Amino acid sequence: MTSSTGAPPLVSILVPCHNAGAWVAQTLESALSQTWLQKEVIVMDDGSTDDSLEIARGFEARGVRLMTQPNRGASAARNALVEASRGAWLQYLDADDLLAPDKIEKQMALAASIGDDKAICARWGRFRATSSDAEFAPLALSKDAGPVDWLVLKLSGNHMMHPGAWLVSRALTEKAGPWDVRLSLDDDGEYFTRIVLASAGVRDCAGATSFYRSHVIGSLSGRRSAKAFESAYLSATLCAKWLLEVEDSARTHRACADMFMRLAHTIYPDEPKLVRACEEQSRVHGGSSIRFEGGQLFTHAASLLGWKTAKRLQGFRARALGPNRRPRDS
Repeated sequence: MTSSTGAPPLVSILVPCHNAGAWVAQTLESALSQTWLQKEVIVMDDGSTDDSLEIARGFEARGVRLMTQPNRGASAARNALVEASRGAWLQYLDADDLLAPDKIEKQMALAASIGDDKAICARWGRFRATSSDAEFAPLALSKDAGPVDWLVLKLSGNHMMHPGAWLVSRALTEKAGPWDVRLSLDDDGEYFTRIVLASAGVRDCAGATSFYRSHVIGSLSGRRSAKAFESAYLSATLCAKWLLEVEDSARTHRACADMFMRLAHTIYPDEPKLVRACEEQSRVHGGSSIRFEGGQLFTHAASLLGWKTAKRLQGFRARALGPNRRPRDS
């Protein structure tokens, strides 16, 4: 693939960073190590109060561009990064995640054969410390599919494709619109719903790999606050809206009903009003027949008493066992 000037297209690697001092150096090394040579790496420090900014400054001599803003959230940081970038293709990379060295090169090779109107994804694994300890489970979303087919699978099964797995063209991002700054939890789910719907389909790039850091204390994805859950609910509401605007059918309503029911299960029992709102949205879309899975005790309790009581009993048992003893069969 070449640009209009005959040179390989520039890829912008965009790194929003907030209090990621423990990981950002490793992330930037993975960005700079990309075998795709036509790249720029830009970091937006989003009001960090740790040593993130100082660490990122240490990479400026190696060509990393550094920007700063008061803390406004990851979505606002990504929007500013997109505006400041020059690449024809965009790689979002959270400041604690990693890319395999040839990740972008392999995706760009695929892009050369399919054009810039597809959303290109990659396989990804969860890791704690280094990419060598990553675990790769089968990924339902790592597949070629039309926009609606892919989103029905994602929403109905609560499947995930983390931001670093994607490579998207600037043309596609401009068509989809900016990140929604109202969102914190699941801002990427809502954004990439619009990306996929704006695309001519999702294409999985065989061999391209990214790494998603899990079990980070204090991470946004692990928060169980009212604000985080409100964001997740708004994200789900928007995802349903965007999907139904493209296809208003039995299967899309069923996917939305399942999505809201799964969210109710996630939120329960922390925010009762939001749980009820999720259940009502599920009913609006025709209701869900999901049976929540768990261990033997959870499944038995759910069959007799319902999933809410089973989940409460599961929580009671976990607290009784203590933080270092996880129940195996609940």
